[in-house]
Amino acid sequence: AQGGADPGALDLHGDEEIIEVVELGPPGPDDLAEEMEDVDFEDEGAEEPDAEAWESEDDEGVEDGMEAQDDSEVTFSLHSASVFCVSLDPKTNTLAVTGGEDDKAFVWRVSDGELLFECSGHKDSVTCAGFSHDSVFVATGDMSGLIKVWRVDAKEEVWSFEVGDLEWMEWHPQAHVLLAGTADGNTWMWKIPSGDCKTFQGPACPATCGRILPDGKRAVVGYEDGTMRIWDLKQGTSLHVLKGQDGHQDPLTCVASNQDGSLIMTGSVDCHAKLVSSATGKVVCVFKMESVTPKAPISEGEEPESNSVESLGFCNVMPLAAVGYLDGTLAIYDLSTQSLRHKCQHESGIVQLLWEESSAVVYTCSLDGAVRLWDARSGKMISEYRGHSAEILDFAVNKDASIVVTTSGDHQAKVFCVQRPDR
Repeated sequence: AQGGADPGALDLHGDEEIIEVVELGPPGPDDLAEEMEDVDFEDEGAEEPDAEAWESEDDEGVEDGMEAQDDSEVTFSLHSASVFCVSLDPKTNTLAVTGGEDDKAFVWRVSDGELLFECSGHKDSVTCAGFSHDSVFVATGDMSGLIKVWRVDAKEEVWSFEVGDLEWMEWHPQAHVLLAGTADGNTWMWKIPSGDCKTFQGPACPATCGRILPDGKRAVVGYEDGTMRIWDLKQGTSLHVLKGQDGHQDPLTCVASNQDGSLIMTGSVDCHAKLVSSATGKVVCVFKMESVTPKAPISEGEEPESNSVESLGFCNVMPLAAVGYLDGTLAIYDLSTQSLRHKCQHESGIVQLLWEESSAVVYTCSLDGAVRLWDARSGKMISEYRGHSAEILDFAVNKDASIVVTTSGDHQAKVFCVQRPDR
């Protein structure tokens, strides 16, 4: 997938009607603080009228909290716990697959939330799910390492395999080949549905993130010990290793490549994002995030505020990269000058970001339950969409940037129409 998007985060068709979107300025800290106070994240019972937690006092204030505003077109609510992951089918963008803490994965229609089929048989939280490049197969993976592949048209399981604890999973951009990274440091590669298998042995620590480069011949994998390797998928050998000073000081959290695969970006718990040449394996530059506000002295027994890089990606139409941090900073870096161009502040942590395929617009989802669109040229927020009553955990944008599908800790997945007449 390009620009660090999910493999499935592509395509949908633009026959949804366009709705006028009213632009809102970013809310001030006070408004948000008031909103957040009204929301009781623990009170899951409020979703079902017959649940015991349905007490009127719990409900007070929710009206002007997160739930009051629902900008979504469709809500998918078959999950009974947090929904961890979502991908859209790349070919038609009409189907979504979601996986959740309820050990379930579902393939459903984006237009109306209609269930196509359930990917049954998982015994642990489904944390990875995605469609093959041609939407023929969908793969679902749970935390314990059980991976299943389903044929979408037949709605039937065609392959399954068990690995160690699963960290990430990705389809090959041009072939029926699946890649997955596990907690024992291995990266696995299978041909689907034959199941021919190859492993790439990393250090003896989790392979925390990975991405196949656009040429389809190499993959970049990041590890918990701060190292990064570029693997030759055919030979099974490691072409470049970044470690020590070149690597990160803390676990890697995310990796991305630009559209032609010449540049790789790695993000880490150490708050650094590194730009690496995929040809030479050399670090081109390091983007370090300085603290936005001086931290108050830490009194005894208090944890220092933690920050880390949570997500990153390259713009396809301008030499820009976006990095999202746990402290709520969205940083837009100019690659030609290797400098910080804009800082877009969120009130709460950024979970994930995605670039629009053919413009300089970047989407963020955050712990406050909102999706925001930012113009990377000006650094200004274009629009904001709300509807979840808990944090957003994953999201996907379709090819023509008319739809965003989100998943949340509120047990729901939602479809938002983000098409604007002027874009």
